[in-house]
Parts: sequence; structure tokens; C-alpha cells
Amino acid sequence: MITLKTNSKYFTSLIINKPKKVTKKPYKITGHIIMALLSFLCVFPIYWMVVTSLRPANAVFDHSIWPSSISLENYAYALNKIPVVKMLFNTFIVSTCVTILQLLTSLLAAYAFSMWRFRFDKIVYMLIALTWLVPFQVVMIPNYLLIARLGLIDNIFALILPNAAAAIGVLLLTQAMRSFPKEIVEAARIDGAGSWRILWQIITPSMRGTIASLAILIFISTWNEFFWPLLISRRAENSVIQIGLQMFMSEEGNSWGPLMAASTMACLPILILYFVLQKQVVNSFMKSGIR
Repeated sequence: MITLKTNSKYFTSLIINKPKKVTKKPYKITGHIIMALLSFLCVFPIYWMVVTSLRPANAVFDHSIWPSSISLENYAYALNKIPVVKMLFNTFIVSTCVTILQLLTSLLAAYAFSMWRFRFDKIVYMLIALTWLVPFQVVMIPNYLLIARLGLIDNIFALILPNAAAAIGVLLLTQAMRSFPKEIVEAARIDGAGSWRILWQIITPSMRGTIASLAILIFISTWNEFFWPLLISRRAENSVIQIGLQMFMSEEGNSWGPLMAASTMACLPILILYFVLQKQVVNSFMKSGIR
């Protein structure tokens, strides 16, 4: 028979000594307060936009936190003044196509710069990086003349083609691919895998976080684009929602109620997309290192 001897003093000390209370350090409390204030500053404009859109037309300038009466007349006016549904559909199509095209061109260019060595590769990479520093106003007129000669004015393709490639995607994905283990690529080549298979079946799946982060940035940036659609679009049914918002602003005065209603409808798809994919969005940004 086996007997276990225990030290009674040791167990007594475990019972008597209570765990110490964990107190938050002052700098952590201060950090939480600052984060709460910053969150309030970010969320309050959205809240005020929604609340203003729900006020009656004669109470738009009421400064109360919550409207005394809720009305949908601003939404009805906005839906009658501009084709909101059609514009939202156009915006979604443009944003989706631009996102797919930029990801495709960026992946192909990044693979070439990170895995291949060719003549003047560093110079070409530097030139692409420099295009990121060129303001849109510099290339605005050449792009407009090119689109006009192609006969694409007031066409949805004119909103997609000029944005099919961007330097930021090439730079971000090139840096991510350069950190990919070269041993895995060499092993795949020995097994008979070609460049196309290595890119799409080996490298791309390992970069899901970076690609997802870049896709989110491209989609939101394209969704909020205003100046280029303003130059190209002529008719409301061929335009995007950001141009529709501008129609509520005139020299005689701004229709703030309908403008807030249309702005709410313009922001709603992005907010729904974020809340549905909230966990994936945060994880992708954390994994890719984008802040």
C-alpha cells in the first residue's frame, strides 16, 4: 500500500494566503479613457447623421440628442430626387470590379518583383513607387482625354479602367512576398510546379491576411471616390452614390435632411459589411501588420 505524506504547513499557508487583488495601473486607466473619447469622436458624427435624417423637415436644425418625433419624409424625398438604388448598385459594381482588378494586377506585379530578377527591375520598381506620390490632379486631364477618345464618357467602365492598377497594392504585396520563405518556392520548383501554380496555390493562400486588408482598403477608397466620377458622369443613372449626394447641395441652399438621409443610405452597405465581417476584418489587419 502506498501512502502520501503531505506538509500540513504548506497547505495551511495556501488556505490562509488569499490571492492579491489585481489593480489596474493608472496609465492603463488613462489609455482606456482616451480610447473611449476617440471612439466617441468617431461614432458621434455617424449617430448625428442618422438622427438628423430621422427629424422632420422643420426640425432639422434642432440640437436635441434624440428627435422629438421620428419621420421618414427625408428618405422619401431623397429616393424621389435621385435614383438611390441604381446609384448604390453602380457604386457596388465599380468598387467590386476595381478591388478585383487591383488585387490581380498587384499580385502579378508583386510576384515578378519579389521572385524574378530581370534587367532594370529596381528602376521599374522605383518608378512604380514614385507614381504613388503623384497627385491625382496631375494625371486627371490625360486620363480624361484618354477616356474621351475611347468613347467611354458617362460609362461605368470609365470609372473602373483608370483604377485597375495602383502602386500601393504593388508595394504592399511585394514586401509581403519578399518575406515568404524562398526554400518553399525552390522545393515547389523541384517538384515541377510552375510560376503560375506557385503564385496561386502556394504563396497567395499564405497571404490571406494581407490580401484581405488590401481588398478592404481598396473597396472603401473606391466607394468614397468623388472627384473622378464627377468628371466622367453625365446622367444620374450612370453615376455613383457620392455624386448623388452632391445633388442635394446648391447655391440656393443645402437640403440637409434629405442629404443626411442619402448619406445614411450610402454608408449603410459599408457598415453592414463591417459588422458582418468584423472578426475577419480585425484579424486580417492584425495578421498583415496594417494599422
